[in-house]
Amino acid sequence: MADLKTPVTPENNGEKRENAFVGVMKAIFVRDIVLKLIALGITAAIWCVSVGLGAGHSSEAVDFVDFFEKFGYNIAVEFSSVGRAVVSVIDIILLFAAVYVVLVLLRKNNSSPLAKFLVMLVAVVLVLASPLIGFPVMGNVFGYGFLLILIAVLAMFPQELRRALIKVASRSDNVSFQTDYDSTEEELREAVDDIVKAVLNMSKDNCGALILLTKQSLPKHILESGTALGARLSQPLIECLFNTNADLHDGAVFIRGNKILAAGCFLPLSQNQSLPKELGTRHRAALGVTEQYDVLAIVVSEETGIISVAKDGKLDRYYDAVMLADVIEQVFGLKAEKPAKKKRGRK
Repeated sequence: MADLKTPVTPENNGEKRENAFVGVMKAIFVRDIVLKLIALGITAAIWCVSVGLGAGHSSEAVDFVDFFEKFGYNIAVEFSSVGRAVVSVIDIILLFAAVYVVLVLLRKNNSSPLAKFLVMLVAVVLVLASPLIGFPVMGNVFGYGFLLILIAVLAMFPQELRRALIKVASRSDNVSFQTDYDSTEEELREAVDDIVKAVLNMSKDNCGALILLTKQSLPKHILESGTALGARLSQPLIECLFNTNADLHDGAVFIRGNKILAAGCFLPLSQNQSLPKELGTRHRAALGVTEQYDVLAIVVSEETGIISVAKDGKLDRYYDAVMLADVIEQVFGLKAEKPAKKKRGRK
């Protein structure tokens, strides 16, 4: 079986660039398309209403007859020249990005009622702050409305913003390895089988376990919190590490490819207050590390033996052998990643 680390050639470089381009296009036009369309609609409404009501202009109050004429004139002015049109397009793109980020934060925190409230609040602020209407007092009070809304959003979601910054920072040079696997495809498939068999056996015996896998790099302090192993992966070794008589059974085992890099690792716990009470420390640790880093966490419940998988701060429960093998193969690059689907028992 050929080694997965193929030599770099001009053809490979061209193919990688093409794949990267396709990935970018999918990220822009395919992934999360419904939320992006909603964000685009809200952006268009906010921009048209704010510009039409005189944002950026020193319009004076007008009577009702001239209101709609002035509204359309203000929008037309923004596209009256090439320079103004380019600036307006950039303005719309930046506004869209801000709206999309806010919607993502609200969706991740199940705050759809709050989203509706913010939309109504923005509409009220736009009207009351409009120089076209010309409220002498309320215009000045609500002129800083967008700044107040932005500060409120930042105050409500400090953890989410911290996670985003940590994910960006985790791509620095302070990593423990590169992303290329030093393993053949056959060795990786054997590793998948060993992991699945070990997890199923521990599930039958109600042996608690927490296994981390990743195709990306991870900051060194996560690995250094445990005991470095660098051992070749095997089913008996995984089960041995989580044996209740072993010193490292309470921590997480970190696997990359067909190697166990470390065991007994300590992880950050999720602060999500909406988690069910029956989920213990292992599940919170799995969610906590996946909220901050691009890793896959496999959890076996010590009380029920239920197999769960955490990724991107979301926990899916009741995994079987087929589902588990499928998601591990995606991490190892043996199978193309599929769009996330709702599974039974998502919490």
